[in-house]
Amino acid sequence: MQRSRRRRAQSTRSDNGIVKPEERLEKAAELFQSAFEAQMRGALDDAVQLYKKSIDIYPTAEAHTFLGWTYSFQGSLADAIAECKKAIIVDPDFGNPYNDIGAYLIELGQLDDAIPWLEKATHARRYEAPHYPHFNLGRVYIAKEMYNRALAEFVAALELRPDYEAAGKAIAALKKKLN
Repeated sequence: MQRSRRRRAQSTRSDNGIVKPEERLEKAAELFQSAFEAQMRGALDDAVQLYKKSIDIYPTAEAHTFLGWTYSFQGSLADAIAECKKAIIVDPDFGNPYNDIGAYLIELGQLDDAIPWLEKATHARRYEAPHYPHFNLGRVYIAKEMYNRALAEFVAALELRPDYEAAGKAIAALKKKLN
């Protein structure tokens, strides 16, 4: 047992005793995955600790964003926003934290403050769900009674993700309201 631990510790270090970045990234990714799994099963405090450990080893925009998401589940939107801002510093091209900040601001009733964050999310170069900020902008514009702009955002969301039912329903409801 002692021997295998020593081998493992030695294998994560280069000849000069420094842990290689790719090995740090691999360990951080393992912790991130464990954090996500804890979050999905509702073990939010465990998820927070695991995301923080992942960030300590190798900070990524994803880990900061998902830590923020966990904080939002715990009702701490200020902490959630702070983590998303850290994510943006790590990777300004990652779209999720911009959208998440916008969504948290919507939840706080700060609609005008949400708009620039959501607009930045719509232009993010690295974003797997670019339809979300358009949908969220539509929600803001509905609340502000800017129906034509809302409709345009819902249509944009649906164009990006044709199977996005929420956008289709929002378009139908808005068209019904406008007629």
